[in-house]
Amino acid sequence: MLKARKRFGQNFLTDPNTINRIISAIRPGADDRILEIGPGHGAITESLLASKADLTVVEIDRDLVAELGARFPDLAIVESDILKADLDGLIQPGTRVVGNLPYNISTPLLFRLFEHVTRIHDMHFMLQLEVVDRLTASPSTSDYGRLTVMASCFCHAEKLFEVPPGAFTPRPKVTSAIVRLTPARHGLVVDDVALLEQLVTRVFSQRRKTIRNGFKGILSADELTDLGIDPSLRPENLDLSDFIACANAAAGKSQ
Repeated sequence: MLKARKRFGQNFLTDPNTINRIISAIRPGADDRILEIGPGHGAITESLLASKADLTVVEIDRDLVAELGARFPDLAIVESDILKADLDGLIQPGTRVVGNLPYNISTPLLFRLFEHVTRIHDMHFMLQLEVVDRLTASPSTSDYGRLTVMASCFCHAEKLFEVPPGAFTPRPKVTSAIVRLTPARHGLVVDDVALLEQLVTRVFSQRRKTIRNGFKGILSADELTDLGIDPSLRPENLDLSDFIACANAAAGKSQ
């Protein structure tokens, strides 16, 4: 078996119980179209194939690509960096996405996948516990921030269970967790997603300040009040609907 490579952030899942729990959470079926990111040695891949799902995997490590190809001759394998891969071609309507994501690329990859969320059925990922806690945080908590708000704009995040370091080879220094992301059905309309992200990033970069100061030069205290938002609140006190209302108001002023 190939050794993990630090430059790819590889930690291979080896614990059978954890593998079974993940497959039970995904519940793959013969009618599913599944995209697996970072299959590694195929711990999850084998069970996904056994379900008869239409499976495609994306792997950056050429040696792992060769190993997977020899082990699973009929498997559709794309040798690519997922951050640069053609997601328009890989993600067809109704695609389910799964993966043990390298911690160093998890956040940028999530944001890239959010751009294709209208064609995604659901996503199941192994992520660093800290990232899952941020994805699933509630307003007015310390974990609530930019990632929480922007993820909730596109998806509903559900923490399924934690995975200890001993489930991997080599052992990571942190605990992991499985998260399920399903496309959001909150009914909120965002006029300008890029502007929303800019505003959310701005206010959380100075999260100790009130939003009166965080939105200075963009929305006045009176304009925030007109939106039903208390200007003396801090960013973590606002929910998704509040941020979208602010971004849409700002977008309206710029037209």
